[in-house]
Amino acid sequence: MSDPRVGLTVTHRRYVPYSHAHYAGNLVDGAYALGLFGDVATEVCIRTDGDEGLFASYSDVQFRAPMKAGDVLEVTATVTRVGTRSRTIDFAATVVCRGRPDKGESAAEVLDEPIVAVTATGSVVVPPSA
Repeated sequence: MSDPRVGLTVTHRRYVPYSHAHYAGNLVDGAYALGLFGDVATEVCIRTDGDEGLFASYSDVQFRAPMKAGDVLEVTATVTRVGTRSRTIDFAATVVCRGRPDKGESAAEVLDEPIVAVTATGSVVVPPSA
């Protein structure tokens, strides 16, 4: 019998401020997505176990496309495995809106095709059940 927590998906959206640009072209470092994965994993743990839990490790991280200041990222976490105290979670950070400085200083658009920027698989641990 499958655990009902498997398949739970939590989604956050976040605007990437220009203060987070680290590189030419307003590129944002990949660690920015990892911080967002930690945020969405915290909500997963709260929903599944009533505790913030602790991030234990990543077994895979793939940087697939650039993230830029002015992007709106959709960050998802989906529970794929439930152990006694550990949970395996698949993550994705997808660009759904992007700034368009070529059209104006504050121009931006919703992307017709979202861009998957970062994917990962990680593990969290939660306290033992009471």
